[in-house]
Formats: sequence, structure tokens, C-alpha cells
Amino acid sequence: MQIIEHSIIGTRAAVVRLRRPGNQLQFVLFPMLHVASPQFYAAVTERLRQCDVLVVEGVSGRSVLGWAVTLTYRVMPANKRSGLVNDPIRYGSLGVEVINPDVTAAEFTQDWRAMPLPYRILLWCALPFVAVAQLVGGRKRLLSPEVEVNDLPSARNELYADDEFTEHFEHTLGSTRDERLLAALSELVRTRAAEPIDVAIVYGAGHAPAILRGLLDRHGYRPRTGEWLTVLEA
Repeated sequence: MQIIEHSIIGTRAAVVRLRRPGNQLQFVLFPMLHVASPQFYAAVTERLRQCDVLVVEGVSGRSVLGWAVTLTYRVMPANKRSGLVNDPIRYGSLGVEVINPDVTAAEFTQDWRAMPLPYRILLWCALPFVAVAQLVGGRKRLLSPEVEVNDLPSARNELYADDEFTEHFEHTLGSTRDERLLAALSELVRTRAAEPIDVAIVYGAGHAPAILRGLLDRHGYRPRTGEWLTVLEA
């Protein structure tokens, strides 16, 4: 299943509704990008107001590491010709219950320090170059096949699946956070499955494959309907 799609008309994100027979609770997955057009965030905001619970991504607390990592995409709107903005949605002001099961800055840093030192040094050295590349060519990258995300591993994913660096990198940025999220979703299923509510999952598109697999394997939730939202027009 395609989660982020690239085509000649631009880049789109699939908002996916998941259901399980016998359960009233439904999940609505919003695969997010940290940077996109203002129209994309306006469309997401409109739909989030119609949900009953928002489960949102966001490392709580501040750290030098978090500042450096997020700088790689925060610089993109500084190029005014790009037409891009950072996610402006104030989730707590939408009048909807918000749950944030993400890790804290301290926990994120702890996972980072578990990575072998040579890999950490390599990433620190790469961050300035990544930030400059995003500033200059961020829009072009958002309109390229590079941005696509599917629920099945891509050829590139399979190529690097056994790479030790990739394994450590994905654990630091994804695995722990995915487990924390799925635990929170499982608790909602356990306690509120009989309620006719829409639970929005508002997480980065890179987390979407793990979310879809986790909800299917643990609770039998399957994608039933989808809606495309334009992230950025070509």
C-alpha cells in the first residue's frame, strides 16, 4: 500500500482509515511530513477537528541533539521560493483530546548514546551537509521519488536491511518510539474498543509501515478506506 506517493502532479499523502469487525473504535492514520505546503497542513487540521482523540508524535523536552536533528528540516522554509512551511498545527488547541506517547528528550539521548561512537561521529559530521542540501534543494526532494513511502520494504530498504549502521540508526530514531506508540494504541483498544470514536494517529510518514503492521498483527485492524491529500504540487 502506498503511503506517500510521487507523480507528475506532485506529492500526496494517503490518510488511511482502519477498522476491525466487532470494534466501534476506528483509527485514522495521518502520515505526516515535517515540512510541506500550508494547504496540506490546513487540510489535515480540518480533518483532525472531526476526530475524537489525537495520538501525536513529538519528543518532549529539549536537547542539543534534538535541535541538531530537527535543523535538517527546519531550515527548508528559509528558502522563501520553496513555498514550504514547518508543521504549524497546534494540536492542543483543536478542542480534541490529545495523547503524546512519544519518548522524552532524555530517553532519545539515551538511545543515541547506545549507538557506537564511530556512527555518532559520522552522523554529527553529516548533519551540516544535510541541512545545507535541504535548504537548497528541499522542495526538489519533496517532489522526487525519494520521498515515497510504502507499507512494504523498498528495494533500498532490503539492500540495507542487514547493515549494522542502518540497524542502529533506525533503532535510535524509530524502533523505541514505534513500540511506545503501539503500546498506547493497544491501551486505547483495550479500554475504548466499544466506543464509536475516531482516533487520529498523527505521526511522521516513516513510522506508518510499523503502525499498519502493528495494528494488524496485534489487533486485527486493517485499512478500509483512504483519501489522498496533496503535500506539495509540482
